[in-house]
Amino acid sequence: MKKTYDASNVQSIAGAKIAIVQAAWHKEHSDRMVEVSKEMLEAAQCTSVDVFLVPGVYEIPLVSKKLARSGKYQAIIVYGIVVKGDTDHYEVLLQTVIRELGKVMYDFEVPIIMEILPVHQLEHAIARTQGEGNKGIEAAQATIDIILLDRKLQIEQLA
Repeated sequence: MKKTYDASNVQSIAGAKIAIVQAAWHKEHSDRMVEVSKEMLEAAQCTSVDVFLVPGVYEIPLVSKKLARSGKYQAIIVYGIVVKGDTDHYEVLLQTVIRELGKVMYDFEVPIIMEILPVHQLEHAIARTQGEGNKGIEAAQATIDIILLDRKLQIEQLA
């Protein structure tokens, strides 16, 4: 994969373990986000980046909860693509998933970086999973930033 970020500017989060939960729907497109995230996190010296594939976005909160409860991961990144159709299914899915992911993050105090793309046309998702506009870059950077902040807060609490 062609790098779409500057690997020399990636800050180290050595020792961090990251989980990625990816919905299988439109996987051929979300794979691009997952791959660039893994690349960046490996450049940041993560100990592990584990990917868990779920059937759809609706299952993401449950798997994220189990991963957060395990205590193994310092952050969880979630990826999915939801394309608006002719029914309200799109709205119900998004509202439920966002609400439940928020509960998981606050209950277990594990950051969840959300890149579930709600789009009206698949072409909009494709545009957000390629090149410099790849949302996987933003998600990896947000993960690095929140882990660095968490580490700083832990050090300050000890002082």
